[in-house]
Parts: sequence; structure tokens; C-alpha cells
Amino acid sequence: MVHGAMRIGLVQQANSSNAEANWLKLRRNIRQCAAAGAQLVILQELHNTLYFCQTEDAANFDLAEPIPGPSTERFSQLAKDSGIVLVTSLFERRTAGIYHNTAVVIEKNGQIAGKYRKMHIPDDPNYYEKFYFTPGDLGFQPIDTSVGKLGVLVCWDQWFPEAARLMALKGAQILIYPTAIGWEVPEKDRPRQLQLDAWVVSQRGHAIANGLPVVAVNRTGHEADPSGQTAGIQFWGNSFVAGPQGEIIYQASADEEVQRVVTVHLERIEKVRRIWPFFRDRRIDQYHQLARRFID
Repeated sequence: MVHGAMRIGLVQQANSSNAEANWLKLRRNIRQCAAAGAQLVILQELHNTLYFCQTEDAANFDLAEPIPGPSTERFSQLAKDSGIVLVTSLFERRTAGIYHNTAVVIEKNGQIAGKYRKMHIPDDPNYYEKFYFTPGDLGFQPIDTSVGKLGVLVCWDQWFPEAARLMALKGAQILIYPTAIGWEVPEKDRPRQLQLDAWVVSQRGHAIANGLPVVAVNRTGHEADPSGQTAGIQFWGNSFVAGPQGEIIYQASADEEVQRVVTVHLERIEKVRRIWPFFRDRRIDQYHQLARRFID
């Protein structure tokens, strides 16, 4: 298990319909984080393209690719050249008719350290992910890397305390959430703030309950609805890092592109869990009903 400081690069960016332009921007931003001393760089959810799940369009399955594949080859070389561990988020084509929303972790030697397939799949206006993604089947398994044991989850997973807990129980040293979340346009100011506050607070709660740092990296910018049925999504940015007591170490703005390196201290996990011994006091003999959908 790795101890000491972990320098984490966050890349919050706005995407366009030009995949090659998105790649060039990602490459530049990753290199900037590496040059600023990042050991680990985290990208937002489905960073190669626009967030295509605003509509149900079978043609979008053409965006999916195998893993390993063209994107992992590109990012693996970039991670190796930059000497960083890299957390990517890709649209995985597993076979014809089976596609996943998959985070791939690349080691600093360019090898794939592991992957996580998104487990919780939303289906809401502007977020029609169940049309595209088969729920993950790799479980909640942390990924061992040279910088530590990474509990990588994806976006909608961030609302579920069970996912964070299982990662923590399996030894994750940090919880990581590549994300694509925003406001439907238009929305009133009050509901907007409530949604954003809930998003931040829920993940800070995971940090506190598990005594772990949490990193959420979100998109920013406006993306139009291709169908024209809605005014699209204004992604709310606010990528942030919280410490193991839920304290905000860094938080980005809503509408700016960001390449930021933040330091977290993994030795604080031990210190915090000694004063807040939640794991010690869990009543594991009484939690069996959590596996039920609802308790009638």
C-alpha cells in the first residue's frame, strides 16, 4: 500500500463535435498537469466526444471501440511519455450489441492497470444511458497502481453509498468519479443550486463515511440536444477534491476549463479512521437486508 503525498491532476474541459480537436485539447491539458508535477491525472466522463446520451440514436454506437483499442493506445503512449498514471473514460464495444461505459486506468509505463465498467446506469431526460450501456459486471474492485489503490467509479455511481463502501472495504485509498452532469437548460436558479449542493454533499459524505479522499472530475460548457427537443445541457463543472473528513481541498468553477494539480496526503486515512472508527463499529451482523430492493 502506498503512503505519503499524491499529486493529482484534474482536467475539466468543454468538448466539441470534433473528436480530434477534443483529443488535442486533452493531450495538451494532460501534459500541463504532468509538467506541474501530477503523478495521477483524472479525466471527465466520456471525454473523447460530446455527451451523446441526450438522444437515443443507434448511429452513436459507431463511437464505441474495443479495449484495448485506438484510444487506449493513444492514452497509453501519452501516460508513458508523461510518466503519469492516467484515469480515462471510454465508450467500450465489448461485442456486437454489448457496450459499456468504462473507466480505464493506465499505468505510467503505458500498460493498462485495470478497468471499471459503470454499474449504475441512469435513464432520465437528456441522460438516456440505458439505451447505450450494459450495466457493469466487473464489480467494485479497486485498481492497483504505482501511486496507490484507486477506487474508480463513474458519474451516477457517485449517488450510491454502497458503491463507495465496497470500494473502501476492498482497500481503496481514494475514490475517483469521472463525471458528466449538468443542468437542463433552462432551469431556475434555486433548483440548480440544490442539485449542485446535493452532488457535492453526497460525495463529501462518501469521504467522511469511509475516511478516504474523493475526487470528482466533471465536464463544463453547453452541449446542445441534437434532437432539438430540449435546450441541451449546461454541464456544471465544479470538479473538486475532498479530504477524508469531507473537507474541500479544491473546487473548480462552473464554467471554466481547468487543469489543476492538487495534493492529497494518504497517511491521513489512518489518522482519520483512528478518531472516527466507523469501520470498527459497523454492525455487519445486521445489514443483510441491504441486499433487498425494498423492505416491505
